[in-house]
Amino acid sequence: MTTIIGVRFKSNGKMYYFDPQGLEIAPGTGVIVETARGVEYGDCVQGNTDVPDQQVVQPLKRVVRVATETDMKTLERNKKRADEAFIICKQKIEDRGLEMNLVTAECTFDMNKLLFYFTADGRVDFRELVKDLASVFRTRIELRQIGVRDEAKMIGGLGCCGRELCCSSYLDDFHPVSINMAKDQNLSLNPAKISGVCGRLMCCLKYEHEAYAELQKVTPRQGSVVDTPEGRGKVISTQMLRGTCKVQLDDSPEHSLTEFQCTQCCMVKGACRNRQNAAAMAEERRKREDQEDAAAPTPKKDAPKKSETLHQKPQQPRPPRKPAPQQTAADELPEDAQNELSPDGEGAPRRRRRRGGRRRRKPNGENGAPEPNSGEE
Repeated sequence: MTTIIGVRFKSNGKMYYFDPQGLEIAPGTGVIVETARGVEYGDCVQGNTDVPDQQVVQPLKRVVRVATETDMKTLERNKKRADEAFIICKQKIEDRGLEMNLVTAECTFDMNKLLFYFTADGRVDFRELVKDLASVFRTRIELRQIGVRDEAKMIGGLGCCGRELCCSSYLDDFHPVSINMAKDQNLSLNPAKISGVCGRLMCCLKYEHEAYAELQKVTPRQGSVVDTPEGRGKVISTQMLRGTCKVQLDDSPEHSLTEFQCTQCCMVKGACRNRQNAAAMAEERRKREDQEDAAAPTPKKDAPKKSETLHQKPQQPRPPRKPAPQQTAADELPEDAQNELSPDGEGAPRRRRRRGGRRRRKPNGENGAPEPNSGEE
């Protein structure tokens, strides 16, 4: 077990664990603690508590001291300086013509850093702005871009219910909210009614979603066919919180609805939700089948069945291979020898030609050609 205290740096911020260093600190006490940004002032919201080691992220930052009157004066002076820095930064943004909306400004307890929070539609190049602010305040400058939800959390306001915004009063983190939560609760999907001051879906849509999910398991779906004590009918609307549903009975007039408890209705499995459309489709399918039967030709009595005519052709045997011609002794001799054995005119040697069509000249002395220096004319 580890002894911790819970500290918040803003009234609507997240709670962080710190090591009290043996000090007994009661909730509501101001403390000076070590953080990643340096020394900071925070309010204790949870006194000394022993928690399992698995819930603590090590190493645990320590508490420096309980806040004194001097620390409170320093805190007030830092707030005034942050307000002045906000005005100067806003003027610098207008001079530079940057498309960004400055939300708030704050400075660390030891005055080592000034932080500015802003919103913008896209990425903003504020490097020159940082140089201007650093030359004015002579300290480290940090600009952080935040979303519209964080903006509403920092500024605060009143919701459509008349109460303070949930995010600025007690919510530590933002949880994902989807449009399906509004559908499950049978709410109007008008964006103006289900959106908060930030323009996003209201965080309170998630509060009752689990309860509605459980009620949906015992509530018949709208449009389903159910059996009731007064007969079978179709569900027109449901009231999940009241546990009732309005049913249009089959033997009742068209616009007559009867209200039943959901426990009195039993869903009919496999039943069509729109009976009129189902009957029309069945009648159309029956007519189409009758037309196809009437248009089909009448088969002859002696005509063979289709299954009998569709037979596989017998595989014909391959013809036998011709025997290779027997090679004679003359075929085994060279070509020149075969020409000598053949009679005149038939066995004359062939004249080979080159690829270009020119006749190849054989060495001197062959075919009776005179030698170049023989002197024969």
